Amino acid sequence: MRHFVDNALESNWLWWLARILLIVVFLSSGLAKLIDFQGGMAEMRAAGLEPALLFNIATAVVLLGGSVLIVLDRALWLGAGALAVFMVLAVVIVHRFWALPEAQAQLALFWALEHASVVGGLIAAAIASRLRQRLLAAQVRVR
Repeated sequence: MRHFVDNALESNWLWWLARILLIVVFLSSGLAKLIDFQGGMAEMRAAGLEPALLFNIATAVVLLGGSVLIVLDRALWLGAGALAVFMVLAVVIVHRFWALPEAQAQLALFWALEHASVVGGLIAAAIASRLRQRLLAAQVRVR
């Protein structure tokens, strides 16, 4: 059983799957902001972000660009970092549980905690990517 687990954890297919699952939320949100552009701008206005056009475009670029970098495992650290900053800003700007009435604060707190967990996953992906690159480079040198 341990051999199976070791092989799975070191496999390329599981690394691909992990990256795809990590970006689903970012990719879908970025595409939604482009497909329903007016809805995306309404989200920006509701968050107090003006000019809404500029913020909607910038948000879509960060979400989609970060997703592409992660799924392709090219400068994954950059994509993960951009998305992590985006998540932290979303908490500070939108999910401000400390400044909301109690009824809204609890839901905002749950969103903020979820965002913190996703940031942890992004950091873990950046670490895993770096270690996998080092491992592959060491294997090439040995051959």
